[in-house]
Amino acid sequence: MKPRLKKTVVMVGMMGAGKSAVGKELAAVLGVPFLDSDAEIEKAANATIAEIFARDGEAFFRDKEAQVIARLLDGEPCVLSVGGGAFLRAETRRRISDYGVSVWLKADLDTLWARVRRKDTRPLLKTANPYRTLAELMAAREPAYAEADLIVATTADYAIETTAEKVVEALAWRPDVLSVSELPGKP
Repeated sequence: MKPRLKKTVVMVGMMGAGKSAVGKELAAVLGVPFLDSDAEIEKAANATIAEIFARDGEAFFRDKEAQVIARLLDGEPCVLSVGGGAFLRAETRRRISDYGVSVWLKADLDTLWARVRRKDTRPLLKTANPYRTLAELMAAREPAYAEADLIVATTADYAIETTAEKVVEALAWRPDVLSVSELPGKP
């Protein structure tokens, strides 16, 4: 019997932390849909995130992102991955805590760099020194991420399934989010 999810689980953290990969695995384990706020924004705008950033700027994108996240939180419980900057807005953090539960996938800088350095889909890393930019973004964002409801560490040597298991273990302590009695090994 699959555990029953009562609230949306929102995966937050830096680019490269594994929010989408772990989120998809977590959704499969919990038997709920997986949604990605960036994909939902791209679908609504009929443009890529990079194109939206270039055409309309980051402030416009962040406004639309907040609207999409609010809409998705109003739906049925699911696993939702949000962009790395989404959780920086106090209003979005509050809304996620009120209507779901935030899980910070916390990874170190070297793990993040190893995962993102060869991808050209990260508009914020299109700089002269993307490693330094990533380090600066991480330092600036971690205080907001630290406000997440749950924190789950992830490392380069964790399989996606291992990290998803660790998220389920963390969620098991939140009966308002997950039916604990239905988890394997729980009374």
